[in-house]
Amino acid sequence: MPATPLSPLAAPSLPLHLARALRAVVGRELGRFLRQPTRLGSALVRPLLWFVVFSAGFHNVFGVAIIPPYETYIEYQVYMVPGLLGMVALFNGMQSSLSMVYDREMGVMRLLLTAPLARGWLLAFKLLGSTVLSVLQMAVFLLIALAFGVELAWAHLPGLLLAMACAAAMLAALGLVLSVYVKQLENFAGTMNFVIFPMFFISPALYPLWKLEESGAYWLLKIAEFNPFTHAVEAMRFAMVGQFNAVAWAVVLGCTAVFFVLALWGYDPQRGFIRQKGGG
Repeated sequence: MPATPLSPLAAPSLPLHLARALRAVVGRELGRFLRQPTRLGSALVRPLLWFVVFSAGFHNVFGVAIIPPYETYIEYQVYMVPGLLGMVALFNGMQSSLSMVYDREMGVMRLLLTAPLARGWLLAFKLLGSTVLSVLQMAVFLLIALAFGVELAWAHLPGLLLAMACAAAMLAALGLVLSVYVKQLENFAGTMNFVIFPMFFISPALYPLWKLEESGAYWLLKIAEFNPFTHAVEAMRFAMVGQFNAVAWAVVLGCTAVFFVLALWGYDPQRGFIRQKGGG
């Protein structure tokens, strides 16, 4: 007797599975953020402190001369905006990493990774959720900067938003990689000291790189040039004035892909770091 075909209700299609997983994972990230209203304030305290206090204190010290992509002398607060946008995305990416570690300790990650979907989709949805949160926080900071007198042509806004999203995705993917190797919440402080702060300060976020060359710190200059955060900031800086930095975009997109593949490998129980450590 021929087998009776399964009803469509008994075998949901892959797009339906993906839509449900997307809603569950991204919705959970957004829900957690909305239930913690102080999280937005804590995310904006650091960049606002730099923007308001340091831009006022170093206004006459760090005026930026004519360097690409600028065609005229600019104020220091204008120069800082892309770097501070990157700061928001960097710390949110690390917050996402901390969240992954917490979920693993509480057993939530074990349940998530046993869902009937490919592991890559689930990690991609986690990446998307973190990216959305970063872009929302970056947009709020950008509005505050505009309110303080930073000028931005409306025609340049779509390109800037795209650059913000790509930078946020790269740093969220880095957070995924770190969540593989940070085994306990107590170790996260060390991650901040050895990852977040070096990436931020050895970059053009707060000062142009030619100042390092001028001071003779060539080794710091080379480290900054190989720093992915440097290129994320430069992509946003060029986008703010309507220009395209091909090298910065190539590095950002390439690093996003590499970080995601490393995270996918790390969360593979057959080959990755979790198998080596016997973790869940």
